[in-house]
Amino acid sequence: MPAPDSQQLAFERPLGAVPVGAGQVEFRVWAHEAGDVRVRVGGREHVLDPAGHGMHEGRAEAAGGEDYVFVLDGGPELADPCTRHQPNGLRGASRIVDPGAFAWTDEAFAAPRPADLVLYELHVGTFTREGTFDAAIEHLPPLAQLGITAIEIMPIAEFPGAHGWGYDGVYPAAAHSAYGGPAGFQRLVDAAHSAGLAVVLDIVPNHVGASGAKALEAFGPYFTERYATFWGKAINYDDEHSGPVREWALQSATGWIADFHVDGLRLDAIHAVYDQGANPVLAELADRVHAAKAGALVIAESGLNDPKVIRPRDQGGFGHDAQWADDFHHALRVLLTGDTEGYYEEFGAVADLAKAYHRPFVHDGGYSTFRRRRFGAPAEDRAPEQFVVFGQNHDQVGNRALGDRLPGDARPLAAFCTLLSPFVPMLFMGEEYGEPAPFQFFSDHIDEEIATATREGRRREFAAFARFAGEEVPDPQDPATFERSKLTRERDETIARLYAGLLRARRELPAGEVATGHDEDERWLTVDRGMYRLCANFARERRAVPTGGCGQIVLATAPAALEGDRVLLDPLAGALMR
Repeated sequence: MPAPDSQQLAFERPLGAVPVGAGQVEFRVWAHEAGDVRVRVGGREHVLDPAGHGMHEGRAEAAGGEDYVFVLDGGPELADPCTRHQPNGLRGASRIVDPGAFAWTDEAFAAPRPADLVLYELHVGTFTREGTFDAAIEHLPPLAQLGITAIEIMPIAEFPGAHGWGYDGVYPAAAHSAYGGPAGFQRLVDAAHSAGLAVVLDIVPNHVGASGAKALEAFGPYFTERYATFWGKAINYDDEHSGPVREWALQSATGWIADFHVDGLRLDAIHAVYDQGANPVLAELADRVHAAKAGALVIAESGLNDPKVIRPRDQGGFGHDAQWADDFHHALRVLLTGDTEGYYEEFGAVADLAKAYHRPFVHDGGYSTFRRRRFGAPAEDRAPEQFVVFGQNHDQVGNRALGDRLPGDARPLAAFCTLLSPFVPMLFMGEEYGEPAPFQFFSDHIDEEIATATREGRRREFAAFARFAGEEVPDPQDPATFERSKLTRERDETIARLYAGLLRARRELPAGEVATGHDEDERWLTVDRGMYRLCANFARERRAVPTGGCGQIVLATAPAALEGDRVLLDPLAGALMR
């Protein structure tokens, strides 16, 4: 993207190894203080020329599939910070990728409108026994047939070891080698489009895994001491020499859109992206994604309850298309389970969920007892389809001590409330058929110090919970923890039929605003969507819930009966009325 003076700076040109035809590859790397920068490729060594602002560039005879490394001032061989493929892991050589070599077959695919999105979050490593991009392909058509319209893939940027959640990735443009690398990911995206599914990719713009920090720092100040994140050093988006770092992040993001045909990006924890500049990197990222592909989406995970994230740029916002809505989940989960620990302590009233059905910021400027301050801002000016809601996701399952999913008795009503909401619903892999396997926190760190710190930190975090449960918190580094988290695909046919029915019913509901009613003492909630009414009973006893004149039970999570102008619902049950 041109600089404000319309003069493109060296670091604003394509970074990394870019095939340019005729057996030539253009190499461009930022090496802030190096005087002599070389690339070793194909058994030959080439000196790269200084191009200003710490950039070094040059062309060499090479082709896709060849390995290469950079050498700074005669030091050790280093992987490319902008690598597209690390076939031998974080500390191996980089491999040249020619994205144009793949034969795409998705020309006719059109991604769904935001209002038609039904997201399905999956983790490649545990979605199948094989844990690869290719192995996932056969399971995609049934998702589309069920009514899913897009898969949201947890991070695949090259991370330590063979398996992990992916949020400690180091090379943001490289598809994880153990999953099948870039070619495998292209095959998965192409197959998803063939099945009628869009693809949203989870990326992590707030930090990199500690295993790769030293390698990046060899090239320049990728990190800043101005800020800190919970997970590691903060990325340098606004300090001295931040320009090349911003480009490294921005070009890797748009590369997934342009070269891998991804239909959208989910941005992890943007509240930990620090940038005080006049053109925030999060806003610039949205601009570039939208420019790279018409209709491409940017979905933010933000812990701020700030509608600025999804307001247009001309209204002072970041221009993101949607954001996750944790408050909806928290309000729903506490009603279903009675959990009140930690950030759940502020929820438990039916009124919280009633408020969340209007806009899912329960905290929209009022006082938060958990945070001990006012929190959030009103979001009435934002459309319902700009919020993503869920009854389960990788965080709310995997960040529990034992990685346990929602209790069986809570699952039907959770699905009912989520899938029939006016917002974009997201399912977590396996919930659509009642998957019994947990999703635990697992890692495969290649540095023993980091592995030990992860293991001990996890145990400290959940010490009280583990004693209550009478079980040991699973060791993240134990391969058995990873294996336990793989889908078994053992189906609960009752749950499977319910999800299919809910997704069919969702397509009949009108978009737009809803009206709600509730009784705090009786623990019921109603939500009106046009001529339809959702009736939900959160009590542990049967309740008669007013139907508002609707005389037909369209769908129910458990046997229900009409009694005059009310519908009699079992505990933790819901009915869709018309």
